Formats: sequence, C-alpha cells, structure tokens
Amino acid sequence: MTELDPTRPIASAADRPRPAAVEPQVTVVEPRHEPVQDDGPAQVPDAGVPAAAVPDASLPAAELARLVGGWHHDPHGVLGAHRVPGGTAVRVLRPFAERVVLETAEGSCHPMTHQQDGLFTVLLPGAAPASYRLRVTYAGSETLQDDGYRLLPTLGETDLHLIAEGRHEQLWDALGSHPGTVQGVTGTAFAVWAPNASGVRVIGDFNGWNGAAHPMRSLGGSGVWELFVPGIGEGTRYKYEIATRDGRLLQKADPLAQATEVPPATASVVHASSHTWHDQDWLARRAAGTAHDRPMSVYEIHLPSWRPGLSYRQLAVELPAYVRDLGFTHVELMPVMEHPFGGSWGYQVSGFYAPTSRLGSPDDFKALVDALHAAGIGVIVDWVPAHFPKDDFALREFDGQPLYEPADPLRAEHPDWGTLEFDYGRTEVRNFLVANAVFWCQEYHVDGLRVDAVASMLYLDYSREGGAWSPNADGGRENWDAVRFLQEMNATVYRRCPGVVTVAEESTAWPGVTRPTDSTHEGRSGLGFGLKWNMGWMHDSLQYMSHEPVHRKYHHNEMTFSMVYAYSENYLLPISHDEVVHGKGSLVAKMPGDWWQQRANTRAYLGFMWAHPGKKLIFMGTEFAQGAEWDHDTGPQWWVLADDWPAAADHRGVQELVRDLNRIYRDAPALWQQDTDPAGFSWIDGGAAEDNVFSFIRSDRSGRPLISVTNLSPVVRQDYRIGLPTVRADVRDSVWLEVLNTDAEVYGGSGVGNPDPVKAESVAWNGRDTSALLTLPPLATIWLSPA
Repeated sequence: MTELDPTRPIASAADRPRPAAVEPQVTVVEPRHEPVQDDGPAQVPDAGVPAAAVPDASLPAAELARLVGGWHHDPHGVLGAHRVPGGTAVRVLRPFAERVVLETAEGSCHPMTHQQDGLFTVLLPGAAPASYRLRVTYAGSETLQDDGYRLLPTLGETDLHLIAEGRHEQLWDALGSHPGTVQGVTGTAFAVWAPNASGVRVIGDFNGWNGAAHPMRSLGGSGVWELFVPGIGEGTRYKYEIATRDGRLLQKADPLAQATEVPPATASVVHASSHTWHDQDWLARRAAGTAHDRPMSVYEIHLPSWRPGLSYRQLAVELPAYVRDLGFTHVELMPVMEHPFGGSWGYQVSGFYAPTSRLGSPDDFKALVDALHAAGIGVIVDWVPAHFPKDDFALREFDGQPLYEPADPLRAEHPDWGTLEFDYGRTEVRNFLVANAVFWCQEYHVDGLRVDAVASMLYLDYSREGGAWSPNADGGRENWDAVRFLQEMNATVYRRCPGVVTVAEESTAWPGVTRPTDSTHEGRSGLGFGLKWNMGWMHDSLQYMSHEPVHRKYHHNEMTFSMVYAYSENYLLPISHDEVVHGKGSLVAKMPGDWWQQRANTRAYLGFMWAHPGKKLIFMGTEFAQGAEWDHDTGPQWWVLADDWPAAADHRGVQELVRDLNRIYRDAPALWQQDTDPAGFSWIDGGAAEDNVFSFIRSDRSGRPLISVTNLSPVVRQDYRIGLPTVRADVRDSVWLEVLNTDAEVYGGSGVGNPDPVKAESVAWNGRDTSALLTLPPLATIWLSPA
C-alpha cells in the first residue's frame, strides 16, 4: 500500500504518490491507531446561535438540512470528530442504518444517537480519541467501518496551486478516483473540479446510488471537491451528484475517470493499473530520433469493426501480425476514448481519460499497445479536443453552468456535429486537454496523436453564417485561445514524451501548422505540430483519378499542384476513413472503367502515392481493394480474400502490392529521408499532360536516387524516353533496374514492363544529359533504381 500524508505540502505534483490499489467493497476492518482531526469547535454558520450554545453533539436544523440535502461545501467541518464545549462531538452520516456504535482503539463502545435523516451523533468526554471505528447495523447485520470524515485532504497544496494556474501536467494523478491508503485507512480518493456547484456528493454501487452518506468538501477557491471513501476500491462504479446554484441535482460521470461501464451504461469505474510494460527498448529507440527522418506508412483502423467481436486482448494477437506482414510502420486508431454512441466512431467523446470499455479494460488496451510495439509497430491515436457531446451525464453544463464549453452560445455550439466546443480560454479547461494529450502518450505509451478537426478550432466562423458567430477582440475570425491551447499542447507533449509525433487534420491554409511554436511564419507563431494531413493533395489527386483517362490531360495540374506547396508544411498523405464513407465509395470504386481498369488505376495511384513526398496513410480495406464503402457495423470485407470468392485473386493482388510498396519504401531512404527537404525531389517531366504521364526523382541525403514514372492512360507506351540523373561518371556504366511495377502479373496486372536492366544513353532529354527508353505499362506506376 502507498501511504499518503496529506498534512505535508508536496514539493512536486508530478512526484505526488498515488494511492495504491485495494480490494473493492471492504466491509470489515481491523482497528488501527491514527489520530483524528482536532480543529477546535465546529463552525455552524447557519445555526443562528453560537457553537458554545449547542448543548450536545447534534446539529442545528439549518445546518443539518444543508448537509443531508447535498448543499454543504464543508461536510468535514461538521462530520467526524470535533472539539466542542463539554468534550468531543462525533457525527456520522449513515442513512438507513438501524444502529451505530462508536468503538475507540482502546475498545470502549459508545452508542450514537440518531438525530435525523441518517445523522448519528455522540458527545464524548474530553479530547478526541486517538482513533475510532463505527459498528453499523443494517437490517440486523453489523459491519465495522472507518470514518472517512476524520481524514485530511488527499490533495496537497502544490496540486491545488497548479490546478488553479492550469499547469498541472499530470492532472489525472490529482483529480478522478484513486484507490489506496490514507492515514492507515484503505479506500478510494475522489476529486472533481466543479467550481459553480453548491455541493457535490459521490454516488455509486457502494451506497445504493444515494449520496446522502458521502458529501464532498470544497477545497478553498480551487473549485475542487474532494472525499476519501474507506472500504471501496478497484471496480467500484460511481458518479458525482452535483447540487447546482439553481436547486437542481445532476448526476455526472467523472471527467477524469480512467475506466467506465460498457455503454449504454454511463457510470465511471474506479481503476488501478496492474499492467507491466515490456516496450522499454521500443521507447528508447523512438526517443533517439523523429518521425521526419524515418519511414512512416500508416494503417488506419476502427478497432471495433476491424474484426468485429474481438477484444483488445484478441486484437493484440491478430492485429500486430497482420500489420507487420503488410509492412506498415504504424497503426492509427480511430478514437479509442469512451463515447456513448458507437455510430460516432468515437468522435463524440464523453470519457477523455478512459479507453472504451466495449473491447475490454484499460489494461487490456495497454496490452494491445505493448503487443504492437513488440511487433515493431508504432501506435497513433485519434484525439478529439475540438468538441464533445451534449449527453446530460457528461461534460455539458457540468456543474449546472457552462464550464467546459464557452458561456457564449455563438461560440459553444458546433454547427456541424450537434456538439459543444471547449472553452480554450479557460485555464482549467486548457489544462484538462493538455494533460489529456500527455496522459495518452505517457500512461498508454502511444507514439502519436492525430488531432481531429483542427480547422474548426482555429476559426470562430467555422461552418457558421454571418451573424451566427462572435468575433475575437480584434474583430477577426481567428480563435486565438485555441491557437494558444494547441501551441501549449504540442510544446508540452514534445517536451515530456520524446519521439512522439503530433499530426494535425487541418484543411485550410493556416500558416505554420507544423512550424515550431517559438518561430514565426507569415506573421504568426507556429502551432508546433509534427505533421499535417495533406488534404489538398488528397482532394486534387482523387479528383484527377475520377476522370476517364481520355479527359485526364485537361486536369493534369490536379496531380502536380501539390508540389507547389509540398514543403510549406511537413505533410502526411491521407486516404482515410473520411474518403470511404457517406456515399463516397471505396478507393477502387472511385476509379473509372471496368473492374480491371479500376484495379489498375488503384494500383497505379498507390504507387504514385508511395513515391510522392510525405508520409502515407490508408484506411483498412483499402489494402485489398474492398469494393464497398466502409460500414462500422460489419468492417472490412475480409471474405473477398477467401478461396471461394470469384475475384479473390484480384483482391490478393492489390494486397500483395501494398506489402511490396511498404517493403521497398522502408528499404529505400530516397522515398522518405528528405520528405521535408526540397532537395529530395525533382521533376523529370511534370508537364506530359497529353500522355497522362508523371515522372520524377526522389533522393536520399547521399544523393542516391529512385525514379517513379506513372502512366495513367490505358495504353502501353513503348520506347518512352525520359531523362535520367547522372549516377556514374561513365554513362555507359549506368544501369537501372525496375524495382516495382504495379502492372506485374502477381498484382493482377498484364505483365507489361521492363524486366531487363535499362541502359542509360548519352542522349539529352528533359533537360538532362542522359536518358533511357522505357516501356510504360497501361495504368501503372514503375520505380527504377540504379543497379
């Protein structure tokens, strides 16, 4: 057990010991010997008479009404043991108890008097006893219990100071629920931020969801309410019952809960991790570099539907093996945080600190991350700080007033998703989110955060018509509070979690998304992200591919325009879940032509994508040319790979291509080492619109090149001459090998290509001194590497 001493201010909140885990539902406890709180006469501000006039341990009616009604800000000031004229008053709340007897450490017993509404009192002669327990009888059955109201707060002064300043980077260690030991008493510490509440109580399966026995105390002006409940531990279900200033009682899940019930149930669950990590070598390697100078090909997954019915533990067996076999370097998990509606795919989060219980426990999710790391696969999680749902049990008007959301409805309402936005200008809210980002990287060892809907955070008028939004103090549309939050989040994550990468889904031309926060770009400080999704490339290139080949020459710039701005940010190229839902069709279904041409177009496009500057991402099912768009209930169409499926070989061919793309990509630094450096790319011919051909060179830092040529017309182009970079002084010794051909028969293609080594010639072409004649397969991409 971890013994807490709440009487001593701690030097560092990051070092504050967390309570150790205990068994839940402890009902019989051996007597211990600790001092009780002795703070002089009890204060009874609403009694109308001074404390000295109270003849016994009972409470004045007004004080009792506030206490049992749930409106008391300081229940510890009247409950527990307190010196009063004539001795020590001990008061406890035990609703529905038939009898309560106070038993001292020395063994003396003192029956308590039931005053009213579950309040039992006794006046002991002299000073407060060194320690005591309560023998409580319910329905004829007696249990021995500790009194949590004799204990001091479990939060130290440093915690409260950092919370008030919005600088508690391990907020989850201070707030939420933590099983452990305090002053020799086992139980669970609860703490919640609710500054507008008139009173807060803990309710749960340990008290029949009746909070009368467990009012929390307000810790000064911090807005934090705290209570240690003896005898309960891991697995306990609970919520907070919040008394609002306008007289309502709300039942709210814990915003810092680290585990939850399985939806549609909404209670929080006390959790203490027992997982032992085995990825120390992985973390050390990760910290030794950055994502920018490493290969990154990402497989995006919706965990509940990848293999419907599998738990985290089962996924830990199947998913790493599959992803490793295909050669992806990372997985990106659509939001794993708890959410009430499965159809939101996790993008309407109610439990920001808890992985969804649909697939198992928090430790089960840790086991999945551990298994992926063991297989050499990084884990990126989708993180959603842009909005939250309006469900009554969650963050909405958490303490009866707008708290996590802005008070201004023109800023609070998110028009696209029927949700609420966060109040990024409030220090405690910003702290909640910054600490949450750190939490997933630090506690769950994830290797990256893909931040959803960044554009909706940056602009006050996002998806809002004129008059439906409130401008900033300068009259502009920029949300400077959100900017400062994103900068703080990125700076904090990169400082605390070496090797982690943050990725922005940002669809506008906001300058400096991936520039450092201490640099200025176009007059603005950088946001500090590591990577940005290249939504422009995705939109333009898919638009080009949707055209029939005969019309593509009129849209040639849709494939080349991305290189105009390719180095303005650090980019990742996404073919994500957003592109295969809501009637958009799967990737292969977007392609024109018959089934052969659709597959050929898909293969050529993937070859072009893997050669283009920028990291790579495709959504599950795309790797084997799934024909239907994604359905979150059924997941990928795995059956199309089965032997009895008529077109199984066609789908396996695309899957084999993806496997080879990843293998060659990882082994060829030219394709990733200079993703963010213009020196790593040069066009051979970016203007061959009449031919529907795109040819360019990628180079690593040593100058070693790889050539990519894409023919997006359905005809074979024989003796097609392209200029070549000089790799040897004597051009006669320059030989190039075809290392990839998306038209190869093994991928389901026609087998046209360049099986023999390609000899360079001293023929000037495309502005270069040497060139070669190639055979360009139809609707295909080929890669050439010097022999």
